[in-house]
Amino acid sequence: MKRLILSMAAMIIVAAMQAKTLVACYSYTNNVERIVTALRSQTAVDVIKIEPAEKGLDYAANNYALGTQLLNAIRSNPNDASSYPATDPVKVNMNEYDMIVIATPLWWSQMAAPFQTFLFHYGPQMAGKNIGVIVSSASSGISGVVADAKRLIPGGNFVEPNLWIRSSQTSDAASMISSWLEDIHYNDLTTGISSMTTENGFGITASHGFLSASGEFGTLSLYNLSGNKVVDATECPVSTSALVPGIYIAEASNGNRSVKLKISIGGR
Repeated sequence: MKRLILSMAAMIIVAAMQAKTLVACYSYTNNVERIVTALRSQTAVDVIKIEPAEKGLDYAANNYALGTQLLNAIRSNPNDASSYPATDPVKVNMNEYDMIVIATPLWWSQMAAPFQTFLFHYGPQMAGKNIGVIVSSASSGISGVVADAKRLIPGGNFVEPNLWIRSSQTSDAASMISSWLEDIHYNDLTTGISSMTTENGFGITASHGFLSASGEFGTLSLYNLSGNKVVDATECPVSTSALVPGIYIAEASNGNRSVKLKISIGGR
């Protein structure tokens, strides 16, 4: 075991915080809005609503002719920002959130075009975060929407199962959401860990790309928010530069005692 005594004057970038959830949603027929309202009644979340910049458009007219046109433009050149329809600006600091729930309608087996615009701009900022997917549709399966989400959030940690609420089931959204939150172990994903304690004689520090522990520890471990161990070390410091930016759980232990701390890695 290695004992490290760390100066309290050192520049520390540890963030001991309560986990927060953001719900980002777009609602065309108000079904998604009802679903999000039901979600907010069961757990504390922040919500941002995506709105098209051009108002009053009927995406469903003529058998979704306009909606199909927008989807085809994205499909033909998905890496070009000009392929995506303009939406109203939103202000959101993704660094504040551990989990993002995206709630969107399905258009012709794909994610609604305005919501794709939002994810095109903000999806890369969701790397390392837990991503929950809620989709509203009349009948079609949601695999295409999930594929769009994974394309637009390439570094996201997608939790399963996804939640598919058909239009005819919207009135049952509350009970379906309750079951879904249990299925994805939402409380485990979002339970905050208190700030560093000294009761067990340990301390944990993340600073300048390295993870260290103080006290007579045996192992220093780091877990992502899915519970997967990504670091298992017996000596410090440990470089974290190769890890995906995000929120992690650090644990210092000697077999009989341990301390845990939620930390932020990657300049958050």
